Formats: sequence, C-alpha cells, structure tokens
Amino acid sequence: MNPPIRVAIIGGGLAGASLIHALVKFSHLNVHIFETAQEFKEAGMAIGIARNAQAALELIGPSAAKCLDEAGAVPMRGVRFMLARGEGAGTMADEVDDIVQGKRLTSIVHRVNLLEALLANIPQDRMHASKKLQTIDHNGSITLTFIDGSIFECDILIGADGIHSTVRKLILDENDPAASPQNSGAWFLMTLQPFEKAQASLGKEHVNIEDAREYGWAGHSAFLMHNILSSGQLVQFAIASNDKEAESGSSSLNEWKRIVRAEEIKRLFQDWPPHLQNAVNELLCSQPEHEASYLWDHPKARTYVSGPICVTGDAAHSTTPWQGSGGGMSIEDSLILSTLLGHAKTPAEALIALKVYDRVRRPRTQRIVESSRATGDMLTGNAKLDPKTGTSFMSRWDFIIDIDIEKHRDEALQMMDAELGSQCPKITT
Repeated sequence: MNPPIRVAIIGGGLAGASLIHALVKFSHLNVHIFETAQEFKEAGMAIGIARNAQAALELIGPSAAKCLDEAGAVPMRGVRFMLARGEGAGTMADEVDDIVQGKRLTSIVHRVNLLEALLANIPQDRMHASKKLQTIDHNGSITLTFIDGSIFECDILIGADGIHSTVRKLILDENDPAASPQNSGAWFLMTLQPFEKAQASLGKEHVNIEDAREYGWAGHSAFLMHNILSSGQLVQFAIASNDKEAESGSSSLNEWKRIVRAEEIKRLFQDWPPHLQNAVNELLCSQPEHEASYLWDHPKARTYVSGPICVTGDAAHSTTPWQGSGGGMSIEDSLILSTLLGHAKTPAEALIALKVYDRVRRPRTQRIVESSRATGDMLTGNAKLDPKTGTSFMSRWDFIIDIDIEKHRDEALQMMDAELGSQCPKITT
C-alpha cells in the first residue's frame, strides 16, 4: 500500500475551506490547511452562489450541498437589471426568473457563514491558525517554514492565499507582470442593513423575502445593487463607481482603499429615481464618509501550476465582482482539483492531477475574469448598456451558469486517465 499523499493548503478563506471539505473524505490524502490569521474567519461582502457552483457543491458531496442552507443562504427568485438614469430611468433592462427558466438561479449567502459551515466538521488537527508562511523549500518534497518556527513537509502545495498570493508569485516569478493583480479603476462600497430598515428605504416591491430577487441599477457613472441574505435577516446594499484618477494612472492606481464622502455619494445619485436617492441618503449618507475598496483582478497567467505546486481560487484568478462569480469559481476549482487528487494514488500521479487541473480550469476562469471587467464597464457607464439592442444583457452569464459541471469534471478525469495511460511502460513480446 502506498503511503498517504501529503497535501498542504495555504489560506483559510472560501477557496481553502471548500477544498479541504472536498479532500478530507479521501483516506489516501493527508491534507492540512494553514491560515495566517489567529482564527479561520472570512471577511467581506455577501456572495452569490449560482447554479453552476451549487451543482459543484452537490458533486463534492451531501455535506457540502447542505452548507448553503446551514449558512442561511437565500435563494433568489430572479435577478433584475434596471436603468436608473436617462430616458428609461426606472425601467427594467433585463431579467432572469427561476420559474420561467425552470431551474434554480442563484442564492445569496454571507461569506462568514458559508466558511463556518464548510469547516464545521473538519478535524481540528488538520486546521492550523496563526501560521504565517516564511519560506518554501522544494527539494524533492516541499518544506514549509512558518514565522513561529514550525515546519511542515508535504508532497503537494496548494496556494489558496488570495489576491496577494505568495504561492502565485512563486509559480510565476515575482517579476512576471501576471504575478500581481491590477486595479480595474472601479471602487465598491458595501453595507449590510437589517431587513426592516432596508425594506423601509427601498420599498416592499424591491425588498420582499417572499419574492426574493437581486436588483442591479445601472447609471451613467454609478451602479447600485441590493439582495437578501442570512435567512431574510439582512440586506446587502452596495454602490460602485469608476475612479477617473485611478484609470488615468495616478497614485490611486496602487491604492486598495479610498475615502468616499457623503457629498460625493449624493452627487453620484442625484439624478436617480427618488426611492433610490432616498435609500442612498438613509443607508449611506447619515455618516460623513466611508472607506470603499478598489476592485482588482489578475492578468492572465501562463499557468496555475509548477510541478507539485498550484494555486486555486482568488490566488489563481482574482476577479471583479460584476458577474458575482468569484466564489463560484473557487467552488468549481475545489470540485475539479479534489476529484483529480482523489484519483491520484502516488505523489507522481498527483503531479499529473495538477497538470490536468491547469489545463481544465485556466481557460474557463480567465474568460470569466475578462467578462466580469467588461460587464463592469457597462454597469458603471464606461460602455453602452442599451435594452433596445435586441441582445439580452443577462445572456452574458450563460456561459458561466449553464456549464455542465458534471461533464466538466468527467472530462478532467478522462484527461488524467489519458495522461496516466501514456506514461505506462509499453509491454513488448
């Protein structure tokens, strides 16, 4: 019997959590996850888990599929994109409806709650917090040294360490232009509000747990969205705009945060429909300023893999949130990577698993990153969004959510079997 394949995951966010959840069921994999922070805890906005990612969770296993319900995810009846300025202000540009389509669309879930659900049943001796990576030595096996002096040896290293990934820089080389993320020029400000307060500001026709829908409102230079989460207890209310200074290459280009004052927010939304102006004023402008985040994404990398080392999730393909696919891509990654590593019986076969993972996942995820940035240009007024063109705006999501994820998984397995077969010694007579 072969000894277990030792797998180390660096990063305890959604990508790392979904991956270890998928990997622990394989008895021949000795998998451990390492997190820099003092505890495994997500930060940031609520996320959409569309039907492609929901299908991936189901294929990972029943326990993964249950995590959405355990995290208080709210299924959306539909998604509506509305025009907020100009001739068609207040009208719908496009819509998708789960009943009309005859299939589920997306569920909104708080990152923190989903992370907790995914990690709830992971053995504690496989989870290591307060482990800041110091060095990675690769000479046969991989030796990880952490700031606290502890050492861990593994056969496979998976970087799930987010947009600032150390492992990505190791794979690509720090001087590679794709090793670091790029500023999209847009900023995003999110707030979570009690359901009753948000409903009072936006109106019951737009915030209704009995008819839960995600709304996106597009203006000439700004975007607003809202959706329901946490079993109907909270509403995510967010605004976004393009920062012309960041686009033009000023010092803002390298900033991760910016201050947005109430006066600037009011100015951005001054010509919008009255109920939206009212919501912006009540939910955001009661305090003089907010800290917003710039939206960054990764340039195309030539590979996600180098020998026994790979990246997954945001470390591989960090994206802007315009198509709500960052979390979904991470879950898809976890399905494919866990399936392939589960199929590997030796460290040598695990190398082939990583090679196939790169071939299968890189084209799809990089296409989504590019599509998201282009969608953001439309939603913030940098590119035309016209409901009269005859082309459905929501069709931009079709290639993302309509993927046959089971077929995607099976094709990866077939590729791996073909690679393993090609490396078998020929028997001559």
